[in-house]
Amino acid sequence: MNAIYRIRFISFLIVGLLTASLQGFAQKSRQQLEKEKRENLERLQELQGVLKKTTEQKRASLGQLKAIKQQINAQNRKVELINEDLKLMDNELSELQKAKLELDKDLSKLREEYAKMIYNAAKRNNSLSELSFLFSAPTFNQFLIRYKYLKQYTDEREKQVNEMKKVQSLMISKSTSISNKKKDQENALQSRIAEGKNLEQLKGEQDKVVKELSGREKEIIAEVSEVRKANKQLENALTRIIQREIEERRERARVAARERANREKAERTERERAEREAARNKPTEKPRENNEVAKAEPENKPEPKKEREVEEVNESGMNEAEVKLASSFAANRGRLPWPVPGFISDGFGTKEVMKNVNQENHGIDIQTKAGEAVKSVFDGVVLGIENQYLMKNVVLVQHGDFYTVYAKLKSVNVQPGQRLKARDVIGVVATDGEGISEVNFQIWKLNNNKANRLNPEPWLRPR
Repeated sequence: MNAIYRIRFISFLIVGLLTASLQGFAQKSRQQLEKEKRENLERLQELQGVLKKTTEQKRASLGQLKAIKQQINAQNRKVELINEDLKLMDNELSELQKAKLELDKDLSKLREEYAKMIYNAAKRNNSLSELSFLFSAPTFNQFLIRYKYLKQYTDEREKQVNEMKKVQSLMISKSTSISNKKKDQENALQSRIAEGKNLEQLKGEQDKVVKELSGREKEIIAEVSEVRKANKQLENALTRIIQREIEERRERARVAARERANREKAERTERERAEREAARNKPTEKPRENNEVAKAEPENKPEPKKEREVEEVNESGMNEAEVKLASSFAANRGRLPWPVPGFISDGFGTKEVMKNVNQENHGIDIQTKAGEAVKSVFDGVVLGIENQYLMKNVVLVQHGDFYTVYAKLKSVNVQPGQRLKARDVIGVVATDGEGISEVNFQIWKLNNNKANRLNPEPWLRPR
């Protein structure tokens, strides 16, 4: 009996541990992988939707080249995820086969033990029937003990049969899982081949666009030069607006300091006057008797003049609300919503867009669909609105000592001084002559009264 319990315990302990470890590890990895696959598929679909619009134009453009490059990156990632999936399937299949092997060994042990039980029972029945065994007991207590023994033995045989059935059921389940996993592998291999062909097709489209643009090198260089000038003009305009705001803050700080000084001086003067008045009115006559009633003070004593409340500002000229707003904006780094749905077609900084052609971006370009609404990424105040030839309409929003810039807008729905909440609509994205609809998004930070550009990508919520 001890052997039977031992086998059953070891059997299900091993199978349980194998199954739990397999499910725990595989499920976590599988969930993460499936999440990445869904996100990448959404990105690809988004890219394909935008690229479809750009390829409707007869001439190739830098915007189209950027979109194709991003699609190639996403397609590369798709192939990588399929390869990761195949590796994960190999691990899962290996664990399933190990579990099936352990089950097979345990079933063999259970069968051996059951065979021994049947053999021992047959030997006992040949020599002495169960009834003879019971009624040959010398006392009634012995009779009860023998009856319980026979019942326990019979029950144990039934349990042993049930345990073997459970193990067999587990083996069938593992065999089915192995079969399904192999089919999944075959499908993944076919998918990798198909996606590899799609990747090669995209690279062919990229080569075609690059070749066409290379034939128009002078035109492209002139276009990049115009963009560089537009960036500089926009930077100068935004700097003027921010510098004006800095001067206004400084003036607010000076006014606040001057009013605090005047208030303190007035309070000090009033205290000195009250002290002198009290000294002059100090009584010189004899003290009144206890039963003498003091004269009442005049009932119509004028109330002291109420001082005008002065808004407190810090050294940078920011009031308490602006300081809190800036702190909240900084705390939301990596969690800001996107100003428009789409993908980053051009990142922050200087990069090579074509051979011997470099382009600088003061923010990031987000390609999107035509007519898409552009939204504020955080609470703030509209500090200024500009209009330029290449950058179209530009809106500058202040968030304490942070600033966000939304350029390349077809139309604007806000006004300077207007307070905004996160996700309020600022305007509508513009579409250029080559069919590219994109927003240039920038983030600036004020340090020591000087505005510095930041890379906006790490500030936005991951997609």
